[in-house]
Amino acid sequence: MHTASKIARITALAVGIAGALAWGQADAAAFQLKENSAKGLGRAFAGSTSAWGDASVVATNPASMRLLDGRQFQADVSAISFSAKLQDGYSAKYPTGAPIGGGNGGDAGMIAPVPASYFHLPFGENDNMHFGMSLTAPFGFKTEYDRTWAGRYHGVKTDLKAVDLSAAFSYDVNPYVSFGVGVFVEHLTIELSNAVDFGAIAYSATNGASAGLGLYPGSADGFATIEGKNNAWGYVLGATFSVTEDTNIALSYRSKVEHEINDGKATFDVPSNVATVLQTQARGIFINTGGKAELTLPASAILSVTHRVNDRWTVMGDLSRTAWAPSFDQVVVDFASNQPDNVLVFGYDDTTFASIGAEYKLSDTITLRGGVAYDQTPTTDEHRDVRVPDVSRRWLSFGLGWTPSEKTEFNFGYTHLFTNQPSIDITSATRSTLKGSYEVRGDVLGASINYKF
Repeated sequence: MHTASKIARITALAVGIAGALAWGQADAAAFQLKENSAKGLGRAFAGSTSAWGDASVVATNPASMRLLDGRQFQADVSAISFSAKLQDGYSAKYPTGAPIGGGNGGDAGMIAPVPASYFHLPFGENDNMHFGMSLTAPFGFKTEYDRTWAGRYHGVKTDLKAVDLSAAFSYDVNPYVSFGVGVFVEHLTIELSNAVDFGAIAYSATNGASAGLGLYPGSADGFATIEGKNNAWGYVLGATFSVTEDTNIALSYRSKVEHEINDGKATFDVPSNVATVLQTQARGIFINTGGKAELTLPASAILSVTHRVNDRWTVMGDLSRTAWAPSFDQVVVDFASNQPDNVLVFGYDDTTFASIGAEYKLSDTITLRGGVAYDQTPTTDEHRDVRVPDVSRRWLSFGLGWTPSEKTEFNFGYTHLFTNQPSIDITSATRSTLKGSYEVRGDVLGASINYKF
């Protein structure tokens, strides 16, 4: 009934669905979470792997477990408040040029908790060896718009979570040099959805003949949901050098993590009149189906320096680099149905995070912290999407530490993110367009308890 070229045009929507599946990883810089320590948050994560007394190094640089004081357990939780609103004045149009209704989708952001926990045990002669375990969330993000909003063909819901369970070991060569290694298992889950303009698909596939049946762009919306999960493993290498009693320099490397999603699930809600015209069941298109993809979370490296000026003042800095570009040059998505494989080109750039901070010991029990940072986004105007309207940001951080006893320590941190207004200019697989700019805001509040036993 349809020629091969018509079928190719019909299945062009697979590009949009495949894009949704890959988005959880493709925009992973926006998904990358540093919020694993309230103490680190209070100084913009300056000195994240070189400062004394923060058990989060179990996950980020095992070599720095030497900087921890004895057996201890630490629990952290950070509340991330992220707001993303498409501003008035946006333009949303069907391929015919007619406007798309539905509003700006509301605030796509949310407030989300990010927990972390750490255990440290020194052993061996003079406690020169260290064992640690951690549970962290290094990647995670969620945006959700109104289901009928004007950009519904580009995205409605994006929900990604990555949780790491790790074990770490380090060895102190002497009081000045330590090396460490950590191995972790990462559990990844993804759920993404978007509306589908099946009216536009039928109209294109029939060269406009479906208009006589009431099928034209914007006349018959459906919905598509993608879900997937996978377990994979990675490693962390670290080295920490104390060039003096008061100065630590730490280097660490976190490996990339290759996720092979072989049991993904795609669900399509197709209007009955569209299913009849396109013969979806007979052709095996836009049917509930499985899928698979290979998605790689990128490697990263951190250089961290901490210097104790005197008994009250300590200053620190961090410089990290995340290698997005090799991992996300392209992603291939393979559907189990007759929808063809898709090669998605992203072109993300590597990113840099840089911060400086300081601590001031106000008394034996109270420590004040502060820091600033620059956090670069991998996205550009060319690749930015409604699922993650990311932009480079500047951090301003404050923190407070309270040590009521030798065994117990409480820490609190707060960061405000200063951002510009990212713009979007995108076209969906069914040729609808969305142009505009976002108002993006972010705040993070963290708290932790550390108990020595």
